Amino acid sequence: MLAKASPRPCSTGAVAGGVPSGGAGLARGGARWPARPRAAASVRLVAARPGRRRRTRVVAAAAGERTASGPGPEPMMVEAANGSSSAVAGISTLLTSTVGKSTNILWHDCPIGQNERQNLLNQKGCVVWITGLSGSGKSTLACALSRELHIRGHLTYVLDGDNLRHGLNRDLSFKAEDRAENIRRVGEVAKLFADAGLICIASLISPYRSDRSACRSLLPKSSFIEVFLNAPLEVCEARDPKGLYKLARAGRIKGFTGIDDPYEAPSDCEIVIHCKVGDCPSPKSMADQVVSYLETNGFLHD
Repeated sequence: MLAKASPRPCSTGAVAGGVPSGGAGLARGGARWPARPRAAASVRLVAARPGRRRRTRVVAAAAGERTASGPGPEPMMVEAANGSSSAVAGISTLLTSTVGKSTNILWHDCPIGQNERQNLLNQKGCVVWITGLSGSGKSTLACALSRELHIRGHLTYVLDGDNLRHGLNRDLSFKAEDRAENIRRVGEVAKLFADAGLICIASLISPYRSDRSACRSLLPKSSFIEVFLNAPLEVCEARDPKGLYKLARAGRIKGFTGIDDPYEAPSDCEIVIHCKVGDCPSPKSMADQVVSYLETNGFLHD
């Protein structure tokens, strides 16, 4: 029988899959494997600056340079564990952000941007925000405008308030705080459509100026076009296409805009369409007024 060989002494590093994890390494074929280098220093967050948005510099194992602040929120710095703010050799630094409850997020830019998409579509992305009382004709105008632009070869998308409450905003009520969140969500979605190069038509009561102003601030100057359907309450209540005014008058709906909740008319909108008792423009006439504005201001390319 063969004699049992005595066990060979091992180095301090443990072996996984034949490769030592640390220490001087094992002898193999007369040569020694080099020890695995120690991991780079970890990172730690520096105290946040005051304000809603914070900037973070993190170490990332990716080639390239530090990203510049783009359309995303302004970031805040993070230093290496040894107190140095310089990147570890061979590792780039990236800027991450804290926005609201979202932490350590990074804005990623793509080579195809809004300009390329707009050139492809032969139009300029924007948001046409139609506001007014219930029954003023917002949805009617939105659909008529979409049709007129489609006929002319332009790509649009309609964000209708009631339609969105069937899905995206189905968890929201008509209380003031939920209405504000409803408008905020629609504003963010509309911004994405405009960035995609589309002419986004948003049709919502959106009764509060502050909420509409917040949506306006999301877009570059002149890309938010507010259209006020200025129809008096008596006209809208006489139409009452959904029967909501009758329910509100009977007390079965609380907080109904125009009855027991205010509507704040725009003070600086781009387009006002007047509708008086016995004298309201046709849907096509209203749509043509908006199309004329888009043409004059360079949103529709030939």
